[in-house]
Amino acid sequence: MESPAAPTEEYPLAPLLPRPDDERLVPLHTRNYEVEVYRASATEMVVRGAVRDLKPGLLYIADDPDPMPMHHMVVELRVGYPELTITSAQVVFQIYPEDDCPTITAHYERLVGLSIARGFTHQVRDLFGGPRGCTHTTALLQAMAPAVVQATFSMQIVAARELPPEKRMPRAALKDLPREERRKFFRYNLNSCHVWEENGEVVARLERGDPPGVPVFIRQRFAERGRDPQSWRGPMA
Repeated sequence: MESPAAPTEEYPLAPLLPRPDDERLVPLHTRNYEVEVYRASATEMVVRGAVRDLKPGLLYIADDPDPMPMHHMVVELRVGYPELTITSAQVVFQIYPEDDCPTITAHYERLVGLSIARGFTHQVRDLFGGPRGCTHTTALLQAMAPAVVQATFSMQIVAARELPPEKRMPRAALKDLPREERRKFFRYNLNSCHVWEENGEVVARLERGDPPGVPVFIRQRFAERGRDPQSWRGPMA
């Protein structure tokens, strides 16, 4: 199976947050989150996340012009698929302000057994909120969970592409599946936001078995490359 294409010179990724034009604004703090989700097997994903806080140069040390990291925490989870239960959790503090900061890392082993699918944010706050955890690691976990849910669609695509073409399900065939089987394709998104409201238009369309619409980002990419967005329709691959 081919790996996803990296950004090219013709289609680079723009800066996520360009600098503001107002030169009167004095930089004070930058926080970065990064989350990556990998397919380990047909039944497991590896989720890696990091949070980093940077202070601008010349702020804490008046004669040092380089940005200075003050927090850098890394979390790696193994998550079963499709149930989305955490089977392994590891937390590493790479940069931190106080000597005692890393003493909390073993506490995050309590993540094992939690489901990311529903109620995860509430459970994380209960287990690791306030003095029960590290503020920055707990915030990172809450940023990682939505990425795992997004990756379930990618897991479906990879699984479909591993099938011979003749065994792949056409999108139009969704109509022939029982309602509960159709729901499996989008179950983790139900009531996750206003678009996926259970009684909303998007869910109603999928409940009827209508083919999913072509996503906006697909339409934009196809338009950029002079391709017909409707040609994206086809097998569930």
